[in-house]
Amino acid sequence: MVRFAVLGAGRIGQVHAGAIASVKGAKLVAVADPVEAAAQALRTEYGCDIRTIDQIAASDDVDATVICTPTSTHADLIEQFCRAGKAVFCEKPIDLNLARVRDCLRVVEETNGTLMVGFNRRFDPDFAALRAAIDAGQIGTVEMVTLTSRDPAPPHYDYFPTSGGIFRDMTIHDFDVARWMLGEEVETVQAAASVLTDPKIGEWGDYDSVNVILKTASGKQATITNSRRASYGYDQRIEVHGALGAASARNTHTANIEIATASGYQRPPLLDFFMTRYKTAYAAEIAAFVETLTQGMPAHPTGHDGMMALALAEAAVKSVAEVRVVAMSEILG
Repeated sequence: MVRFAVLGAGRIGQVHAGAIASVKGAKLVAVADPVEAAAQALRTEYGCDIRTIDQIAASDDVDATVICTPTSTHADLIEQFCRAGKAVFCEKPIDLNLARVRDCLRVVEETNGTLMVGFNRRFDPDFAALRAAIDAGQIGTVEMVTLTSRDPAPPHYDYFPTSGGIFRDMTIHDFDVARWMLGEEVETVQAAASVLTDPKIGEWGDYDSVNVILKTASGKQATITNSRRASYGYDQRIEVHGALGAASARNTHTANIEIATASGYQRPPLLDFFMTRYKTAYAAEIAAFVETLTQGMPAHPTGHDGMMALALAEAAVKSVAEVRVVAMSEILG
């Protein structure tokens, strides 16, 4: 039995608490959150204790922590809990600063800590099946990857000043999936960005509509398109083209049916929220983390995966600012 504590009882903390409760071999022992009502809600639903972060770090009955606190706290908490001998699952990103991420990962290594970064899309059943098809050689050598990710609506305005911008906040998921599907590290990044859906987003120095082209040393390419607005629902698609064919994962609808009448074909709407679309993925990633700990296996996605996704985001930011192709060597040194 892996005994968990959740740090942060907000929206994503609630998701992970539910995932822990749904996974065999996992138990939610404690929650920490400065907002008493939020912590109390998890205590009421799951019967866990409310403790401070320092109390959890010192607790003998906690094996692993799930970090769902604001991004600015992630690196410090990873270091604290690795030093306390706790396994760590941390929501992306580790930090918004690449140098700080490197420092944090050194502490993980020095303490022989276990760190898994929360790139939940790797655990989506459809995306995972697509990767399995690639591994099985069904489409031959991967040549091109196309990722479409569009949110139904932007987050609240209060979120933008601390989000790190669309590339670090939203596209970072697609950067991770692109690396995963390509099977090679990216060598160059070219990005374009605009404010098309809401001028207030531009007032924060951010964008709401972006396209990115990634290219590896061997010439493989990935194209990513993101938008903060999709009037038709949560648009999540991926296609991988290979030497022998192509594989794709389509959107998820509220029901997997199609109705045909004299007026044409109709399908139910798309799911309209990331926590609904990826509910199964959140449970699967916690189950994978539990398996990692009980079987003594390496955790994936790793801290390095988190660092590389952030580095790609940094390259995209630089590409937009300087209107040019950016080599990853400029970012990574």
